[in-house]
Amino acid sequence: MPPNALVYMRYGPYRALGLTLEHRTFRLQGLLSILQDSGHHVILQRIQDWDALELIVNGEVVFQCKISELDFGGDGRLDPLCERARLAVLHAY
Repeated sequence: MPPNALVYMRYGPYRALGLTLEHRTFRLQGLLSILQDSGHHVILQRIQDWDALELIVNGEVVFQCKISELDFGGDGRLDPLCERARLAVLHAY
């Protein structure tokens, strides 16, 4: 995939610290940073699936995981899930 791919990041609500269930982007910041630093354009889309994260390139889901599995905050460089997601986007057709 060229470095300037259009990536749709679909994310659902999740519960943080036992508080209310909401759409939050705090855990997505590292992944956003990794993808944007790689030259990709990321569009965030809210979905209703609880604790779900999907990366879509060319209409195909290339990566998915639970939002709660991502590291909180940071730039994503130490999070192995962010690296897996970056590679999935890189190898998307």
